[in-house]
Amino acid sequence: MCDIQKGFVYLVGAGPGDPDLLTVRALRYISAADLILYDYLVDVRILSFARVDAELVSLGEPYTGRKLKQDEVNERMIIAANSGRKVVRLKGGDPHIFGRLNEEIDALTNAKIQYEIVPGITSASAAAWCAGVSLTDRRKSSAVALITGHLSHEHDPTLPALDFKKFASFQGTLIFYMGVVTVKHWSNALLEGGMPKNTNIIIVQNATMKNQKITKTTLINVEQKIKDENIKSPAIIIIGNIS
Repeated sequence: MCDIQKGFVYLVGAGPGDPDLLTVRALRYISAADLILYDYLVDVRILSFARVDAELVSLGEPYTGRKLKQDEVNERMIIAANSGRKVVRLKGGDPHIFGRLNEEIDALTNAKIQYEIVPGITSASAAAWCAGVSLTDRRKSSAVALITGHLSHEHDPTLPALDFKKFASFQGTLIFYMGVVTVKHWSNALLEGGMPKNTNIIIVQNATMKNQKITKTTLINVEQKIKDENIKSPAIIIIGNIS
């Protein structure tokens, strides 16, 4: 699609943070949008590419304010598109990876709103790049598992609960998104599942940003390390014997 359309929603991946890692397609749509609904983790420098008359709406503030519920986000997209506006729903990383993409697609489809998905560089790839490691190695890690550490089922019992123990025998690299707060839960589960205590872990906080922080530890020490180093979200946790 060459031209951004009116009455249309673009579900755009903003990448891991650094504006240099935006795709050309994402940049094109951001710079043409009437309305940008953006996640609070999106770097403000990316918003500088918007038109001067574009409306920019944050969907919440971390820890200090209310985050909009998914139904509210859906409603804003639909109302704006139905009024003929060009809407960019801007998400950190890649919308396909833990970005609630299907929930928004379902809402737009039910409302008969046309949309396009624009992938972005996911945080796992960016974190590996920042840490100077590869997530795969044909000699040691021929598979990668992307896992959410967010225990959604505790807030909504209708959602499935992950059995982290099963990942202990995974023959590859584990990548935890949103796993800082729940570190005790998943690290203990991996240990109980038989994963070696000395399994290597790399934690990349704020990947690609100026305040990026890289921490190396082992499975048995990861919970204490996160406390000692005061590691906060957003952070990607890479687990496995990668190099």
